[in-house]
Amino acid sequence: MLAKKSVEDVDVKNKCVLVRVDFNVPLADGVISDDTRIKAALPTIKYLIDNNAKTILVSHLGRPKGQVKAELKMDPVAKRLGELLNKEVLKIDVCVGDAAKKAVEDMQLGDVLLLENVRFYPEETKNDPEFAKKLAELADLFVNDAFGTAHRAHASTVGVAKYLPAVAGFLMKKEIEMLSKVLFDPVRPFVAILGGAKVSDKIGVINNLLDKVDCLIIGGGMANTFLKANGIKVANSLVEEDKLELAKELQEKAKEKGVKLLLPLDAVVAPSIKATGGIGEVPVDQVPGDCMILDIGTKTAELFAKEVKTAGTVVWNGPMGVFEKEAFAKGTEALARALADSKAISVVGGGDTAAAIKKLGVTDKITHVSTGGGASLEFLEGKELPGIAVLMDKE
Repeated sequence: MLAKKSVEDVDVKNKCVLVRVDFNVPLADGVISDDTRIKAALPTIKYLIDNNAKTILVSHLGRPKGQVKAELKMDPVAKRLGELLNKEVLKIDVCVGDAAKKAVEDMQLGDVLLLENVRFYPEETKNDPEFAKKLAELADLFVNDAFGTAHRAHASTVGVAKYLPAVAGFLMKKEIEMLSKVLFDPVRPFVAILGGAKVSDKIGVINNLLDKVDCLIIGGGMANTFLKANGIKVANSLVEEDKLELAKELQEKAKEKGVKLLLPLDAVVAPSIKATGGIGEVPVDQVPGDCMILDIGTKTAELFAKEVKTAGTVVWNGPMGVFEKEAFAKGTEALARALADSKAISVVGGGDTAAAIKKLGVTDKITHVSTGGGASLEFLEGKELPGIAVLMDKE
């Protein structure tokens, strides 16, 4: 189990605290369409306010690629955070330098300051030591609460930890605890559900989980590659031809380890993703030649749901079909409902899967919805995440 010091394990009273948050929220015409990530950081921010710290927040927004882009400035985020905290959030147009130092000096204890989009600086993604040092000069302590960027070795996630004591925020702490629990101490039976388009995105995860799970469920576009590897004709469905041998090997590995590996039995098919007609449900070995698999079928959803209902722990990453389209969302929805009804410890990762859970309104029935898609995948792969590795260990 990973044991890292958190913000509660250090003295933050009257200190200047630099907090890396993940405020990479969706924006449309300067309006935030989903503030989930801002809300996720509130417990850490409120704790620092209550302890009279000067809270200096730093985040990225979008992909400005080291250039200043007006539409990616942090102003709408500062405004929304202020509304959620019911308190003014100061905002400046820089991250480092004299203006940043002056803004921190002028803060009162308990104030919150949001720095500008850190990715306006090309030094951020290069993990430039000088830039990291300048960021660190603003504070006495570093708190990383941005699990969504923990797999990136950037200046504001890793670099600053060379110059400041570094601990986890409450969100980061919860992510580490939940993902560690399912990987190293799961309540059994342990079921993993992997979906999404490509096997190649999840090879490492499958390999690592095959050593840990009792049952592995594969759906989404990636299941087509496994079906084709088994000699099933999937017509025009998305298939990674160069991964057919790998799919066979992974199934062999599952068999050797005594892991139950479930693939779709039936599927929702249509001539294309944009189809409004010609949509039907067929067994996977009877896909019409002019069609493609776009969701799991009813029998498959029932089979998968049955495993979920008897599970002790469930990890789910990736939808079962093209769930953005109503016609191909039923499989993902059925699984989400089964998970919500299950008594299992449930951990959901990945933006699409989290969105499906949210759309159905069952988020509160899931034990933990991870805020980091890529980060949670790498964690499940067994990789060391740089943004976590630099945090101080608990003795």
